[in-house]
Amino acid sequence: MRSKGEQILVMKASGEMEVFESVKLLQSLTRAGADEHMAHQILKEIEPWLHDGVTTRKIYVKALGMLKQRLVSSAGRYRIKDALMELGNSGRPFEIFIGELFKKKGYDVETGIVVEGKSITHEMDVIATSGKEQHLVECKYSQMQGNYVSIQVPLYVHSRVNDIVAYRSEQDAYKHLVFFGWVATNTRFSPDSVKYASDYGLKLLSWNYPAGNSVRDLIEREHIFPITVLSSLADRDKEKLLAQNIVTCSQLLSSISVLSGMGLSPGKIKKVQDEIIAVHKK
Repeated sequence: MRSKGEQILVMKASGEMEVFESVKLLQSLTRAGADEHMAHQILKEIEPWLHDGVTTRKIYVKALGMLKQRLVSSAGRYRIKDALMELGNSGRPFEIFIGELFKKKGYDVETGIVVEGKSITHEMDVIATSGKEQHLVECKYSQMQGNYVSIQVPLYVHSRVNDIVAYRSEQDAYKHLVFFGWVATNTRFSPDSVKYASDYGLKLLSWNYPAGNSVRDLIEREHIFPITVLSSLADRDKEKLLAQNIVTCSQLLSSISVLSGMGLSPGKIKKVQDEIIAVHKK
């Protein structure tokens, strides 16, 4: 029998081992909307089950199951990371999702457009403009847990952004703007990517970077949730919505009549509306 206070080693998605920290599980549960009492209850139930080598994924699934039994809205918010990886194969929904994050901050947003560079043309995933700022964003999407963006991506994006900026700074329509290059991903960045971006002024956005303004932080602060968090919608219905570029719960709520056109009953639509409202509650 394990003695009280003995450390438990758990396996991360990357295959690395780390000491299980109860505070991390408590924080993830409270971020999802569970109150302090509920979070500690779930932790208390999970701790006797933990053992060396258990994956963080299995811990997550078990905690999610317990959370689902207690609060539907919190369970949806708890599985945001998985929900982002369920946006499909193309990467296009993730581009729209990043665009919606910028829109929430008051930017005018274009997605998936071809623009001129000084040397060649480029397809830019997201261009967000507000006042004197213009942000040029390349999105890198993955459906694989543990993946990371290697140094080749920021090197490539930096050169593309420089070519676009070299062209636009010579055009009267853009001369008042300050430009920022970005790489956004739903996974994580290699240390080399972070170092290079820091040295050359390239902005990075990932699931957990930068601290305080990561994808996870922005989702929780701005309440921009992907429709894939919704348990009241079948997978086939989510796929139809994504094909129509309806990616976030907010988008769906503002165009809820689309569900009627997809053949959903009034009762089913009401259930979807109620879940969206519950997920958005603080």
